Amino acid sequence: MKTTKYSLLSLLFLGLVFFSGCDDDDDGGGPTEEEVITDVTLSLTPISGGDVVSLTFVDRDGDGGDDPVITGGTLQAGTTYDGSIQFFNRSGDEDENVTLEIEEEDDEHQVFYEFDGVAATAAYVDQDGAGNPVGLLTLVVAAAATEGTLTVTLRHEPAKDAAGVSEGLIANAGGETDVEVVFPLTIE
Repeated sequence: MKTTKYSLLSLLFLGLVFFSGCDDDDDGGGPTEEEVITDVTLSLTPISGGDVVSLTFVDRDGDGGDDPVITGGTLQAGTTYDGSIQFFNRSGDEDENVTLEIEEEDDEHQVFYEFDGVAATAAYVDQDGAGNPVGLLTLVVAAAATEGTLTVTLRHEPAKDAAGVSEGLIANAGGETDVEVVFPLTIE
């Protein structure tokens, strides 16, 4: 009986030492929770004047359930647009502007813009405190008449110093995807 008592105490002590040595997060506050994002609005305003083009994503019931409602847009060839993107959690009784949290934690977030089949480019306008891109503000240049998609991805804790990430290449970014939306896009 005495041997079992000491063996059990030894196991409990070793378990305590083991678990106290593990850390799920850099700040010791537990694992990072993924953002809940139900609404995304990308507003593109022609620099030379004209109507704002709004690309929207709404998925109030989250994964599963009803399909999200995605609205694409049409840009004018040869036009440069000021872009600003906003993220919201409007699930249930929530009405949270997640964009404010992204601004506060800009060193931990980056928005990526990937065009497929569309003759357009995006350039970062805003930066975090270390001079790395954030992507809440962009310049979009619509070059020529084409049709395709624009994929917008918000990454949490990307490797901003990895090859190509500061230029908007997502392949080496790592991190966790908070939301990814594929918008239909036409340039005429």
